[in-house]
Amino acid sequence: MSLWSDIFLGVIAAATFAMAVVQVAVIVAAGRLARRVDYLANQVERELKPLFSHLNAIGRDASRATALAATQVERADRLFADAAQRIEQILISVQATVVAPVREGRALLTGFRAAFEALRELRARRARQRAEDEDALFI
Repeated sequence: MSLWSDIFLGVIAAATFAMAVVQVAVIVAAGRLARRVDYLANQVERELKPLFSHLNAIGRDASRATALAATQVERADRLFADAAQRIEQILISVQATVVAPVREGRALLTGFRAAFEALRELRARRARQRAEDEDALFI
């Protein structure tokens, strides 16, 4: 072998060695980075676990409060519906006990008024007839 081939062979060997060193360094750095990422993920998980449990508790409480509110709204709706129905029944009862007798009384008063008017008319006719009879006798 010649001197140049030994030099090129040495350069190739040095380059291969440098590549191997760089690859080992990259693998070591990647291992360290993987450990740090794993540590960071564990730390985040430890810190977020109580937050998620609190969020779950808040969600359960909100769900329970919503269910209670819906129940209360339904009860209030039934209460108002019952109150409206009772008021309607009271109004019907008042109408039956007050308005019907008032109508009957009004009809009775209208009948009396008609009778009195008839009597007045009868008296007026008699008075006119007497006046005419007296006028006829006056001559």
